[in-house]
Amino acid sequence: MTAPEWAGFAAGITTTLIGLLAGFRWLVKGWLNELLPNGGKSLKDQVTRLEQRLDELIIVINRK
Repeated sequence: MTAPEWAGFAAGITTTLIGLLAGFRWLVKGWLNELLPNGGKSLKDQVTRLEQRLDELIIVINRK
């Protein structure tokens, strides 16, 4: 292969890797958003509500 062919090959590989990494970063940011409280709709908020209910149930059960 000639130098321009190698340069084109390297540019293609680099562009593909950058695209894949950018897509992966976008996915991770979306997933991490679910772990932050946002007023009730995130996974973090749902887990917090479940923990509070579980604590209340444990208190009721221990009273008996």
